[in-house]
Amino acid sequence: MKPPQDPPSRRGRPPEPICESAGTAHRTWLEPVRTRLTVSGLTLDELVNRSGYSKTRLSELLRGKGYYPGWEITYSVVRALDIPVSPACRLWKAAAVEAEKDTDWIKNRILDVQAPAPEEQPVAHLAFTQAMWQPYTAYARAFLQSDRRAQQVVAETFDILWLTWDEATASPDTPRHAWLLLHARVLARAAQRPDGRPDLRAAAFSTACQADIGDLTERLAHIGVLARFFDTIASLPPDQMDVTVLRYLCGIPAHTVPGVVGLSEAVTHTLDHHARGALTTLLSDTDTQE
Repeated sequence: MKPPQDPPSRRGRPPEPICESAGTAHRTWLEPVRTRLTVSGLTLDELVNRSGYSKTRLSELLRGKGYYPGWEITYSVVRALDIPVSPACRLWKAAAVEAEKDTDWIKNRILDVQAPAPEEQPVAHLAFTQAMWQPYTAYARAFLQSDRRAQQVVAETFDILWLTWDEATASPDTPRHAWLLLHARVLARAAQRPDGRPDLRAAAFSTACQADIGDLTERLAHIGVLARFFDTIASLPPDQMDVTVLRYLCGIPAHTVPGVVGLSEAVTHTLDHHARGALTTLLSDTDTQE
């Protein structure tokens, strides 16, 4: 008689794709939740047992199907998957606003749940947030042209990082992982040109040198030159564009940029060199080069 064997390990089957009707902010918290479920190996039946909600309702929540879910059912899944509650709740609220839920609805849905004790933010995540908040916000502002929108997308990025901190720290380079996350979230909200490039031309209206030009005609001509310059920056490859925006639009010191974008000093220097060369070639007239 053969000795009993351990049953084969099971992994939960990934849920069906997220519905196209789910908004950008909704996906912000839903995608990490779905990833955590897949990684956990839990089946939907096991999630039912842990959360106390039916398979149908959980399936709809995981697909972003139907009405925007209340915080009570969302919280039950977040707790069942051992996801940090505080950042998840902030992302849920932002998505509720996107779903056009009013302030009272959001407040009452949160009050439906007995608030747990605040979690301890990972020390490394807190330190990283403090170090990167200013350059991340400057970068976001260059594309979004709004302090409020810039701070919102940066806060969202750090909340997603908190939700997925284990994944971020397990990556080969945590700063690079975080930067690519910010880059994606900023460009998803930035104005776009018809060819899909981000539209940086609006930045020409908010440069510091505009205040020094008294003549309206001269000022408008200068804005036109800068708009062309910024539009050309947006045509660079992504890494060259990021380094250029940080260095020359945001004024981030050269020695700081490598740590912000998560690349070595040598690679960052090469990107800067190639970007300057490309801009010189693309902007052939003297005025624009100046």
